[in-house]
Amino acid sequence: MSRFNLTRNTALTAIILKRVTDVNYFQFILNSKFHVGNIALNNSFDPYEESKYVPGSRAVSQAELFPLQSFISEHSKLFVLTGAGISTESGIPDYRSEGVGLYATSKTRPVQYADFLKKETIRQRYWARNFIGWPRFSSFQPNRSHYILSDWERLGKVHWLVTQNVDALHYKAGSQNVTELHGSAHRVICLSCNFKFTRHAMQDMIIDINPDWSSEAVSIGPDGDVALNSANISDFKVPTCPKCCGILKPEITFFGDNVPKNTVHFVLEKMFESDAVLVIGSSLEVYSGYRFMHRARECGMKIAIINIGPTRADKLADIRISARCGDILQRLNIS
Repeated sequence: MSRFNLTRNTALTAIILKRVTDVNYFQFILNSKFHVGNIALNNSFDPYEESKYVPGSRAVSQAELFPLQSFISEHSKLFVLTGAGISTESGIPDYRSEGVGLYATSKTRPVQYADFLKKETIRQRYWARNFIGWPRFSSFQPNRSHYILSDWERLGKVHWLVTQNVDALHYKAGSQNVTELHGSAHRVICLSCNFKFTRHAMQDMIIDINPDWSSEAVSIGPDGDVALNSANISDFKVPTCPKCCGILKPEITFFGDNVPKNTVHFVLEKMFESDAVLVIGSSLEVYSGYRFMHRARECGMKIAIINIGPTRADKLADIRISARCGDILQRLNIS
């Protein structure tokens, strides 16, 4: 594999060699133009594209909404956990929604962590697909739910927000008190020396050593992975770490991997500082998120869930509403 030539582009080199801290990551997300190389992105709003991954749901009456409104009014330091269902209204599919989720509409499956580590061909295939999907994935924008939660944080209603998503849409909406439980597709990490840099810089590194390689995406996944209609992936070259030539991986928790213990402990601390739990757009099927609901119930914390379809934590919840996240959040009053 070719090593990226750091002397080719001094501006890019400066980005790569600067470790990504929480603060400059937040500023990067807010300030980024979300373009890749010389590719101009089409950010025009397509109502069909923005809603086609949202499952159908019935309207919720004001009387049905009343218990959730009371829940919101009675608690002043909410711990919010969001899942893929909050980003479907931005045009990003989730995994499990009936009829419209990735598992229902595509044969593409997320890469397994063990396979990524062991097999060079798996890493080659992953980065080839991610390379094609990145211009689209990085251009997704927050929807009304993200902005409402950002406003709630600013007004002091949200004490801490934990997201299972890797799309950075909460940061794009302006939220700051955020833990990305499964990491972020906007960061890349070296598995040997832990060096970190931006995914945009990785895109330029890939272009540099694959100037003539191209393909087209058929579909896109919640993590930016895509299915390709045709491509000679064997010709695709994968960059290595610009510092040590180690294996590069997006800083996200792949299937089969575990959320770091220090992250889990930090999230628990923030949850116990809060006075209630609000789940938005998550089926909680993955244990990494469900564990917090179990601990919250053990400690007597109230739990409310907004999600289309059943969740793993329904039996633990005090309030359960099956509806579009944005439709419900915009009707809630926090004054």
